[in-house]
Amino acid sequence: MASDTGTASPEPPRRLWRGPPSSRLVRLILALNLLGLAILIVGSLVLNELRRGLVEARIDSLTTQGELIATLIDQAATVGEPVPALDVAQASEILRLLANPGVQRARLFDAEGQLIADSDWIADRVEQKPLPPVRPRGAARETTEERSAATPGQEALRSEVRQALEGRRVSGVRRADPEGRVVSVSFPVRHVQAVLGVLTVEADDVDSIIARQRAALAPFILLSVGVALLSSTLLASLIALPVRRLARAADRVRLSRVRSISLPDLSRRKDELGDLTRALEAMTDAQSERMGAIERFAADVAHEIRNPLTSLRSAVETLDLVSDPEARARLNGIIRQDIQRMDRLVTDISNASRLDAELSRETPRPFDLGRLLEDIVQTYAASRREGEPQVTLEGAEGDTPVLGREGPAGQVFRNLVDNARSFSPPEATVRLSLVREGGWAEVRVDDDGPGIPPENLETIFQRFYTSRPPGAAFGGNSGLGLSIARQIVETQGGVLWAENRIGPDGERLGARFVVRLPLRSRS
Repeated sequence: MASDTGTASPEPPRRLWRGPPSSRLVRLILALNLLGLAILIVGSLVLNELRRGLVEARIDSLTTQGELIATLIDQAATVGEPVPALDVAQASEILRLLANPGVQRARLFDAEGQLIADSDWIADRVEQKPLPPVRPRGAARETTEERSAATPGQEALRSEVRQALEGRRVSGVRRADPEGRVVSVSFPVRHVQAVLGVLTVEADDVDSIIARQRAALAPFILLSVGVALLSSTLLASLIALPVRRLARAADRVRLSRVRSISLPDLSRRKDELGDLTRALEAMTDAQSERMGAIERFAADVAHEIRNPLTSLRSAVETLDLVSDPEARARLNGIIRQDIQRMDRLVTDISNASRLDAELSRETPRPFDLGRLLEDIVQTYAASRREGEPQVTLEGAEGDTPVLGREGPAGQVFRNLVDNARSFSPPEATVRLSLVREGGWAEVRVDDDGPGIPPENLETIFQRFYTSRPPGAAFGGNSGLGLSIARQIVETQGGVLWAENRIGPDGERLGARFVVRLPLRSRS
């Protein structure tokens, strides 16, 4: 047993991660709530990948077409030596032949970034806005006022053209006017090493593609909402409604004064609600059994008290009619014996009735069973009178830690020793021995009395059962000691039984009571 004066061991650190939940309901709740989120995540990833693939496919298509147009313009629409330049009429004719105005738009810019040809013009879909003024070579392309008046779409197109004029191809998705996005690819039109202009090929159906993809996300959203509703319904049917049934069943037990609760369909469940239902059923059954035991105990008490009361009444009524001094003395002796018997009954009944409350209030704590037995033996040795049986102890060396209630445990062994002394002859010895076997501590109480008839080895543990040895005083035993001892031992997780000590020739040498209590692990 750990010493109370020793240094307290440090509290183990708390673990932040306790592993996966072992609760079936917790796993179900997590799975149902994460399922809808997983559907949205997977759907978004799939659609994002699809959108990226569509945009890249559109860029590849525009790149192929633009490279073809740029090559033809370089070969067929380049004039002037030694300084080459673009033939605007020939370039426009090439755009008319190769561009597809219904699907994409192609525009041609000169080396100064000025628009010189547009597939929309060729298709007679002229933009309803004035054309920019023609500026000589080397002049500023636009004034500060014109730059500030340009829309974001025009600025993005100009930036793309400027990058292409530097000799590299530019592709991507950019904002167009008034609201929308286009996929565009800009190519520098080269003649040998000279950049003669920029060809821009673009498609404005990217917004419609994105709109279709967003519409394709709607089934995933609806499916996630459906999963959320389904999970809510399942949680309500699996948790909320059964808990309400348990509450109503508990109210029926309280209001109708029934002794047990029964919900068989819930008790068959293999989750926490099933455990709760089974625990409630076991609790109410235990309460019902306890109430029945209390009723039987009350009936036994009434029966046991009625006997000495009847004897007292008879003795008192007869005392007034008897004048013989010897007869009166015998009657007075009977009255005293009945009073003593009543006092012993009332004391033992009071102790038995308080036992349940004391056991429920006192918290089990570890104690040394060997030290407890040594204290009990020393107490009997100090109070022993001449001619009374003595009490000895063997095997108490070393620690024997058990978890329980030390006070009630001491009462058990005192009851067993008192019972053994009452059946032992004068100057005999009541022997206590402590044995450790496996995870159990076993205490044996041996006497040298007449033993116990085999048919009474269990009967002696019943309430108010007494079997007095010859010569024992009438009313000296209430018949509650062994019953109380077994009740205390069983509440501490142990067992108590009686047996006879048999000699080599089959003769009964005395009685033996065995108490077995679980040892407390020191881990």
